[in-house]
Amino acid sequence: MKYRLILLVALLAASFSAKALTLLTEDWPPVSFANDKGQPDGMAVDVVKLLQERLKDSTPIQIQPWARAYNSLLNEKDVLLFTVGRNAERERLMTLLGPILVFSTDVFALRQYAAEIRKLSPAAMQKLPTAAYRGSIFESTAHSRGFNVFPTTDPAHSARMLAAGRVKLWVEGNVVVGNVLREQGLPLATVERVATLDRLSLYLAFSPNVPRDTILRWEKALNDIKQDGSFATIHQRWFPQDPVPLQVERLGIQR
Repeated sequence: MKYRLILLVALLAASFSAKALTLLTEDWPPVSFANDKGQPDGMAVDVVKLLQERLKDSTPIQIQPWARAYNSLLNEKDVLLFTVGRNAERERLMTLLGPILVFSTDVFALRQYAAEIRKLSPAAMQKLPTAAYRGSIFESTAHSRGFNVFPTTDPAHSARMLAAGRVKLWVEGNVVVGNVLREQGLPLATVERVATLDRLSLYLAFSPNVPRDTILRWEKALNDIKQDGSFATIHQRWFPQDPVPLQVERLGIQR
């Protein structure tokens, strides 16, 4: 009886000492955004809310500018940021769990110039002024491929710069371009893809101090929803034409 009491006290102490994660995302529709009621919405938000249900976690999701949220992930404790593109640098800085979504990083041009730009050599194309969302994986990818990058405040800013002729190219994830154009009142045919730079997987990202057992709980929940079909239901509702990533990977910092 005494042993059971000690064990119960220890478990209760552990549960009270465990700090809830701060859940952050960005305004990047349709993956994540604030809806017309000001509430977090989008494909990745639906996934995280379902994971929270499985984990009995009621922590509110906060939408922040990407640079601010990413800085919190790197410099504050107990942060989960979604969604984060995987690369070698980020695997050294955080723990990544996913993928939640897989898509391509594409280069877009105004439709009337697309055929001409496709004929350019890679070196000539890279010299053209190119818009990319500051601090994003798209900016870093464009830089790494030698593009002449003009950082923008968000994808909508990139689209406006391209439409106004202030840049010739726009580097962005293919899954959000249609949404961005619609929000700016631009026809979908305004732009055409002229190149694909790579395929990109998006993950949940945990700050370096998050305990291993916390991450493993989220990993189990993600495994569960991918195995029982509920993840696929969400994915297909938002991206019906795209393949559903059913594998689960835990990358980066391991404890």
